[in-house]
Amino acid sequence: MNAPLASAAAARPRRIDVHVHMVGNGSSGSGCWFRRRGLTRHLIPFMMRELNLPGDALDGDFDNLYRHRLLQMVQASSLDVAVILAQDNVYHEDGTLWKERGSFYVPNSYVLQLAREHAEFLPAVSIHPARPDALEELDRCMAGGAVAFKLLPNCHNVDCSLPRYRAFWRRLAEAKLPFICHTGCESTVDETRPDLAHPHNLIAPLEAGVTVIAAHCATGQPVLGRDWFHVWVEMLKRHPNLYGDLSALSVPGRDRWLIACRRAGVVGRVLYGSDVPVLVQSWPALLRGRISFGQYLQLRRERNPLERNYSLLRLLGFPEEVFTRAGSLLRRPG
Repeated sequence: MNAPLASAAAARPRRIDVHVHMVGNGSSGSGCWFRRRGLTRHLIPFMMRELNLPGDALDGDFDNLYRHRLLQMVQASSLDVAVILAQDNVYHEDGTLWKERGSFYVPNSYVLQLAREHAEFLPAVSIHPARPDALEELDRCMAGGAVAFKLLPNCHNVDCSLPRYRAFWRRLAEAKLPFICHTGCESTVDETRPDLAHPHNLIAPLEAGVTVIAAHCATGQPVLGRDWFHVWVEMLKRHPNLYGDLSALSVPGRDRWLIACRRAGVVGRVLYGSDVPVLVQSWPALLRGRISFGQYLQLRRERNPLERNYSLLRLLGFPEEVFTRAGSLLRRPG
């Protein structure tokens, strides 16, 4: 990059993908694990091909293969950084580990370590609030540089309205640590309580003052149901600390709400996210007449999923602010 271009890039706000999954099999000693369950079991070959990784990568040194590939994808994209997500275990409401549940696990220590080693990564930690050590772990993670907090209540078994969690939400609010929370349907991760993906499950943390980012904007797929996009839009009017991310909104079904996210009153409350390694698909936009066949072919030729998703949303007319807004919401350690 020449000096003027480098100077211009340094002067503009960072473009941030706020929703990128870190995954692993523990081959490097990371502590990660992955279970082949449900629909994900059938999607794995397609995900590996999308990531340009060997089909048997999950059985080998997947920790390092995925980490290196993700780093390459960020570096070769129009993005500056990616928020990499930890994934806690599933717990019962009494704080005991629910051993047989959960599709994958990514320790907080692992994403914190990767963020220390690579400037392209920002760490989002995951802590079930029923854990006996939840507040202690939260403080430890913030001391380690956490910029956000992530849960899938429908998968983790987290009813945010429970009184015993109020202290946890207050601590998030005090620390200005935003809560990236799954909303809407789920088809790739083992669920414990599908009803907890409803955006009304966010009311308790919102009322506690937490900045909440509703992952997927509470969208769903017609076949699977649980589409609460309009509920989320109505909640935006009542909760100024509520946002949404655009992760996985390129997949069939959810994609129908992409253009609605550009509407006045909504576009100012959405952030860019990809949901990688979930498959990035551009053909739904072609079928809906939102991009031309030539643009579709151009997107198909792009082998970097992060860049393809970024380019698709640019073609659909999302403004620069959507890609940089996370910079004003993420916690700034130190």
